[in-house]
Amino acid sequence: MPRRLIEVGGAKPLLDIASYARPGPGRRDHLSRDEMEFIARTASRTPEVMVKVLSRGGHDVKAVGRHIAYLNRGGDVEIETDDGQRLSGDGVEKELLEDWDLDLDEHRRTADLKPRPSRSPPKLVHKLMFSMPAGAPSDKVLAAVKNFAREEFAFKHRYAMVLHTDEPHPHVHLVVKAVSEQGVRLHIRKATLREWRSGFARHLRGQGIAANATERAARGQTSTPKLDGIYRAAQRGESRHLSDRSLAAARQFAKGSQDFERDSIRLRETRRQVQRGWSAVADILIDMGQNELAAQVKQFVSQMPPPRTDAERLAGELGMRIRASPSRDGPSTR
Repeated sequence: MPRRLIEVGGAKPLLDIASYARPGPGRRDHLSRDEMEFIARTASRTPEVMVKVLSRGGHDVKAVGRHIAYLNRGGDVEIETDDGQRLSGDGVEKELLEDWDLDLDEHRRTADLKPRPSRSPPKLVHKLMFSMPAGAPSDKVLAAVKNFAREEFAFKHRYAMVLHTDEPHPHVHLVVKAVSEQGVRLHIRKATLREWRSGFARHLRGQGIAANATERAARGQTSTPKLDGIYRAAQRGESRHLSDRSLAAARQFAKGSQDFERDSIRLRETRRQVQRGWSAVADILIDMGQNELAAQVKQFVSQMPPPRTDAERLAGELGMRIRASPSRDGPSTR
C-alpha cells in the first residue's frame, strides 16, 4: 500500500547526482540495476514528464465550479471521476460540487476561524496537470494518470480528471479534493511533486511509453518553469510579464547588480557539483565494466548547455531582438 502523502516531506531528489562525488566512507562504489536504468534514461535524454500544480482558483466553491466548467469545455469533453462515473454535458460541475460537499467544506473552514486578511484560506481542491511532450499517445497518457491517481488517492481523496488534446502535448487535468474522506488535508511540497513525477513516469513506462523524471539541475537545465498563464501568453507572443522581466534583466546586467552576480555564481557552483557527480558516476560504471554507459554519461555531460540564470537568458534574448530590429537611422523601405 502506498505510504501516506503526509509523510513524504523529507524525500530526497530522485537523482541526487552531486552525492555520488562526495568523499569519505560513504562514497559509492556500486550502482543498483534500478539506478543504472535511471541513469541510462537520463543520459539518453528520455522524455521528461511534467506535473504542475495550478495555484489559482481552488479556494472557493464558485472558482472551483468555473475551473471544472472550463475543463469540460462547456460540456463537450468528458470528465471521469474516482468512482468511475463519466460526466458530460453542460452544468456537470454543479453535480460534482454537490457530490463532493464542497459547500460544507467551505462553511466548516470559516465557521470557527477568525478573519485572516493577509493570508488566503486553505484550498478546497488542488488543481494538477500531467503532461508529456508532443507525440505521446494521449490514450496511454490518460491511462497512466488513472493508474497514478488510483494508487495515490483511491479511498482517500475524491478526484476527477479530464484529457485535453487541443494542444500538441497531450495533458490530463486532475482535480483533487484537498481534505480526504478521513479528514486529512493534503499538503503538496517539493518532495511530494518529486514522488508524483516519479510515479507518473513509472506508470507511463507501464503503458510502454519511454518516460523519465529527473531533477532539472541533473540534466543541465537552468531555466525555471513558467506559470501556466505566462507560458500560454508567451506562446501567443503576448506575455507582458516576460517583456517586463527582460527589461529588468537588461538593467540589472548593465548596472552589474550584486543579486545578478550572486545568482550567477550560485548556478555555476551547482553545475560544477553536478559535473563532478556525473564524473564519479562514470568512474563507478567503468569499475563495474559498464563502459558503454559510462561513455554515454560523459557525452551527456559534454553536451549540457552553458549554465545561465533566467536574468542572463532574458537579457541575452532582449539584446538579440534589439540587434535584429531595423535601425532608426537605417535606409527607409518606403
